[in-house]
Amino acid sequence: MKNIFLLDGGVGQEIYKRSGKPASPLWSAQVMMDNPEIVKEVHKDFIKAGASIITINSYTCTPTRLERDSQVQWFEKLQHQALNAASGARDELGLTADEVSIAGCLPPLMGSYTVDERAFSELKKEYEQIVAIQAPVVDLFLIETISNVKEAKAAVEAALQGGQPVWLSLTLSDSHPNQLRSGETIEKALHALKKYPLGALLFNCSFPETIDQGLLALRHLDMPFGGYGNAFTSINALKPGGTVDVLTARDDMNEKKYALHVMDWIQKGATVIGGCCEVGPSYIHYIYKQLQSEHYNIVALQQESG
Repeated sequence: MKNIFLLDGGVGQEIYKRSGKPASPLWSAQVMMDNPEIVKEVHKDFIKAGASIITINSYTCTPTRLERDSQVQWFEKLQHQALNAASGARDELGLTADEVSIAGCLPPLMGSYTVDERAFSELKKEYEQIVAIQAPVVDLFLIETISNVKEAKAAVEAALQGGQPVWLSLTLSDSHPNQLRSGETIEKALHALKKYPLGALLFNCSFPETIDQGLLALRHLDMPFGGYGNAFTSINALKPGGTVDVLTARDDMNEKKYALHVMDWIQKGATVIGGCCEVGPSYIHYIYKQLQSEHYNIVALQQESG
C-alpha cells in the first residue's frame, strides 16, 4: 500500500475569508492578531478533513514584511502565536505528531512571486531567525512558494540547521510551466539544489494545470515529490505590500476537478499532495475520501520515518 502525505489547503486564504474583514498586507497574520481563535479553527478543520500535515500560519510574519507593512518588533510574538495555534489545534483534537505533523513555514521573505534582490548572506540570516524560533516546535520545515534559486538555497541552508526534515516547494510560471516565476528553468533549479539533503521537492501556488506539467521534471528524482496548486484566476495583480483582495478565485475549479489533478500527480509518482490558496477543507476532504477509496495509506511524517 502506497504511503501519501496529505497536506492541508490554503490556510491563509481560508483564515482571511472567515474573518469577514477587509484585506490587510499582513493577510492571515492580521486575523491572527485580531481573532486568534479563527486560526486554530481553520487548522482543526483541515485536520478533520483528513490532512496529515498542517503548516503554521506565519507566511507573512517575516522581519522584512513586518518592517514594511506593520511593526517588525512583532516578529517573535507572531511566530510563537502561529506555532501555538497549530499545536493547540492538534492537542485539542487529541492527536499526536505520529498522527498529524506540524510543518514550520519558510516563505518568500519579501512577498509572493517576486525575486528578492538582497545578498544571499542577508537572506540566509533572516531565514535563520525564523528557523531558530520554529525549530523547537515543528516536525519539519516547509519552504514554500519560492520563485527563484537564490532564495531557495538561502532558505534550505538555514532550515537544515534546525535538525528537522526540510521540504522545498517552488512556484512555477503559469505561462511557462518549465520555469520558476523568476524565469529560471526547473532544470537549473534542480542542478543548483542537488547537493542539499532535501526530504521532498514540491511545486505550489501555481495552476493545477501548471503543476501537471512541472511534475514531469521530478519523476526521476530519488526523493519524495509532489505539489499543491492554487485556484486563483491569476496572480499577476498581487505586488509586494499589496492585499489579496486584488485576486479572484476560479469558478471552473471545484473539489472534483481539483482532485482529478491531484490523482494525476500521484499517478506520475507524487507522494506529497495538498492544496494552496482557495483550496479549502472541503477540497482536502474530497481528496482524502478519494485516496481512501483507492486504498492509499495517508500518513504523517513520524509514521513514515518510524
